[in-house]
Amino acid sequence: MKKGLIIVESPTKERALKEMVGDKFNIISSKGHIKDLPKSRMGIDIKNNFQPTWITIPGRRQVLKNIKDSAQGKSIILLATDPDREGEAISWHIAQELNIKNQKCRIVFNEITKNVVLQSIKNPRELNANTVNSQITRRLLDRLVGYEVSPLSYRHTGGRSAGRVQSVAMYLIVKKEREIEGFTPEEFWKISAMLLKEKDKKTNAFQANLVLKNGTKIKIKNAEEAKIACKEIENSQFAVSGIAINKVHQRPPLPLKTSTLQQIAFQKLNFSVKKTMHVAQQLYEGISISGKGTQGLITYMRTDSTRISNEAKIKAREYILKNYGQEYLVLGKNVPLKSKKKETIKIQDAHEAIRATSTQFEPESIKNDLTNDQYKLYQIIWKYYIASQMKTALLEKKKIRIKAERYTFETSDAKILFPGFLKMIGDEEIKKVPIPELTEGEKLTLLKVESAQSFTKPPARYNEASLVKILEKEGIGRPSTYSAIIDKIISRGYVEKENKKLKPTKLGFIVDQFLGKYFSNIINVKFTAKMENELDKIESGVQNWQDVLNKFYVTLSQNIERLKEKPPKGLLKKTIELTDEKCAVCGNLMEVRNGPYGKYLACSEFLLKHPTRPFLIKIQVPCPEDGCTGEIVKLKSKKGRIFYGCNRYPDCEFSSNHQPIDKKCPECNSILVKTTDRKKGVIYKCHNKECQYKEKA
Repeated sequence: MKKGLIIVESPTKERALKEMVGDKFNIISSKGHIKDLPKSRMGIDIKNNFQPTWITIPGRRQVLKNIKDSAQGKSIILLATDPDREGEAISWHIAQELNIKNQKCRIVFNEITKNVVLQSIKNPRELNANTVNSQITRRLLDRLVGYEVSPLSYRHTGGRSAGRVQSVAMYLIVKKEREIEGFTPEEFWKISAMLLKEKDKKTNAFQANLVLKNGTKIKIKNAEEAKIACKEIENSQFAVSGIAINKVHQRPPLPLKTSTLQQIAFQKLNFSVKKTMHVAQQLYEGISISGKGTQGLITYMRTDSTRISNEAKIKAREYILKNYGQEYLVLGKNVPLKSKKKETIKIQDAHEAIRATSTQFEPESIKNDLTNDQYKLYQIIWKYYIASQMKTALLEKKKIRIKAERYTFETSDAKILFPGFLKMIGDEEIKKVPIPELTEGEKLTLLKVESAQSFTKPPARYNEASLVKILEKEGIGRPSTYSAIIDKIISRGYVEKENKKLKPTKLGFIVDQFLGKYFSNIINVKFTAKMENELDKIESGVQNWQDVLNKFYVTLSQNIERLKEKPPKGLLKKTIELTDEKCAVCGNLMEVRNGPYGKYLACSEFLLKHPTRPFLIKIQVPCPEDGCTGEIVKLKSKKGRIFYGCNRYPDCEFSSNHQPIDKKCPECNSILVKTTDRKKGVIYKCHNKECQYKEKA
């Protein structure tokens, strides 16, 4: 019997499928794309209705030869690349090279498990021309912007590239930074009281916060007002004036999609978006499980769907019934607890949520087969999958108001009456403050009243998770592109990470200014979201891909003509950031440059010829180590965390996570560092861990 051939996208998937299909098929991997537009020219014949020129990627020539050799004499050739637009386009390129036409050669599987793989082999379909056209249009749009706008951006600003989507992401980050720069903080004071039931133990004291004065919301603007209020409160009688109790049903989370997985992994695991997708890819493509062979543990990880199949719901509910009992189970309206007969898996459905492929692989049971990162991410995916099919949690939320003559204080508490889905994902986010049982009119004893200075805070910078959230909300990019977007704006030197936050560089500001002036009608939030909708319409077959490209190119050409007629003046000079350090060879001033590994110093006259130096931000504080003549500099770790060290490292190993100031501790003579206390705001504390000295900033 002749063997067939299955062509997959990655070597990992190749190994997994070999175990599942046995000897009936040879498996070979394309290792991603085999064809692309040429790097040396645009590769689009605009006059010939935007016909692209596809060439074999130089590093994939041997891969393509191996695929052609393996396909010789095969009566069955199946293309099993990823179940998305990009995967469809890769299969289309392979089909063109193998001369496969109008055949049912395309198979997709949302999960790499034996049943799904075998059923997909039995049910191949033809390549979807609309999906291919949608992906080709995306690629050509990006190439048009890259080849037409990037050289102009470099000529006028020094920016290394411009992108249809990446430039909009950069715009959002720059816009946020401008909001922060334009923010004026306002001083205000918080007042809290520590209260106790009469004749109760001091250990049962609880805190209440001042909210009203004479029945209206209070705003204390300065220390004098706070001092007067505290004095009045200290001489007041406290009594419970109102108790509001509400029972609240908290719904279980939806199964995960790409953006929510990225956000949760960032918040709970400190994973970057790139790392989350890398680890999720490993879990999808297959892990070797002791005694079970290679198993794909999760469904496809690039999706914007929160739907899961009926069979997956049934399996989750059977698991819940067995492990938690009937009271934790919610039966869907149209989904039975048990299937009467084996359900046919919808192998062509590429739009299911991210979930575990089997309930038998509990995270703890396969922990030894996973790396630490794989285990952590799989545990989140598993928990959200099971929790999505569990009953709502029932909470009792209590809000208590306490009168102190003219002043009203407030405190709140939440109690879990029935955990429901929280039994699976935990209740850490439920605010539970221990408050004793109180009755309306009950008198309370004041232990102490405290005031704390605070300031209104500017808008928070985006981190990777919040940027993904706003990109998704605005309809910019798709699940498969979020990671690449963030990577690109950082690697191009437009944005840098500072304490996990995304901050635009000087170059980022200038490039955004340039694009905003000349290309604002095509590189903006609304237009980019509209283009994503156009790509969706192409995939649905209701829009012609060449019409979309033509409309876009007409507008792009008009913008370029406008730029040529009235180019910007002096914009490039604004990007040059000179320092007071001099080149060791020629004596010219050094300038700050952005490289693939961050900022560095280069000679302003001979950028490439003369030696470079590391870029160090001095904070004008001498190193406190005995005998060291160095200075403290601001540094950044590989993960983007800010810390402080001596510029004479490795000769001096002084380091601090907090910013040192030029002041010594009066108790132990160590240096003081600047930090933030939740109650007291900005304070100075001793760098010496054994010393507890603190003072107000």
